[in-house]
Amino acid sequence: MKTFLNRIYSDYFMGSRFDIYDNLLNTALNNSYIHLSLIEFYFMIKNDKIDSSKKYFIHRHDIDTDSLKAHVFFEIEKKLQIKSSYFFRLSTLDYDLMKEINEYGSEASYHFEELAQYGKDKNIKSKDLIIQNLDNIREIFKKNFLSIENNLDYKMKSVVSHGDFVNRKLGLTNSILINSDIRKQLKIEVEGYDDILLKNYSIKLADRPYPVFFSPISPFEAIRKNYKIIFLLTHPRHWDTNLVVNTKDNMQRIFEGLKYSF
Repeated sequence: MKTFLNRIYSDYFMGSRFDIYDNLLNTALNNSYIHLSLIEFYFMIKNDKIDSSKKYFIHRHDIDTDSLKAHVFFEIEKKLQIKSSYFFRLSTLDYDLMKEINEYGSEASYHFEELAQYGKDKNIKSKDLIIQNLDNIREIFKKNFLSIENNLDYKMKSVVSHGDFVNRKLGLTNSILINSDIRKQLKIEVEGYDDILLKNYSIKLADRPYPVFFSPISPFEAIRKNYKIIFLLTHPRHWDTNLVVNTKDNMQRIFEGLKYSF
């Protein structure tokens, strides 16, 4: 019951926490952190440009539900002249915003979930059956990727896998779609869960719903502890409420869960 009540408060009554986000970025800047997008960080690793005497803050926004709140993140970052990365699902694509983010010098790309969606669409509960259909699922991914890129009219160099309840049920991540052939065909440089990124973070942080807010520690604490390379994953939902969007998402989750159970 307590978890349910916390979810209701988080989704409908919590109010904006964007003042905390503004404070966080200022705190990082005041402590000499250099803010980088995911793709910038990747190329710095690839080209051996990481300076051990400097500190870096890599920030990834996964726009799972509320693209309107992505605008708020972006406005704060523009005010402070910092860079970050935004990854949009098919359901949250905002081409105008993505183009603006790209033109500013930050990164806007694709948060993909074709494996999980295929499992839901076909009501597949077998890991082996999904694996047998990976070629078909990769073709769907390619079609979606190229369609998005065509609408954006710029090259998407990185992608990030989205996590869904179907992935947990199957014991498979969407990331397995991005094999070497796909990367070569679509000129994808890196996927957000590649080892080349993960092994270079000093600490990996993510936002969480009320009342936890961050895991495993607060980014403010990570800054105080002087971690050299901080990675922070954020989602709009954990920073402000949206009655319509959150209700729609909650209802869709319930419907998909029930449908997949039968």
